[in-house]
Amino acid sequence: MPVCDTCGNDYEKTFTVTRNGSSATFDSFECAVTALAPICEHCSCRILGHGVQAGERIFCCAHCAHMAGFRELVDHI
Repeated sequence: MPVCDTCGNDYEKTFTVTRNGSSATFDSFECAVTALAPICEHCSCRILGHGVQAGERIFCCAHCAHMAGFRELVDHI
């Protein structure tokens, strides 16, 4: 059986995600999110939605961006 790249679980119902030419195998969305979702630079939560960016820096929301000094960023509406 395939093995999850995040937790090592040997599971018959794994799935593969390909991003930027690299593939990884997961046994759950939780493991996929742990491996693939970006992390907010201010509060360290996983960003599951759009988030906001300032150059290469990414935040979960405008509030976190503001706390890091990026006052011009606004949430997507």
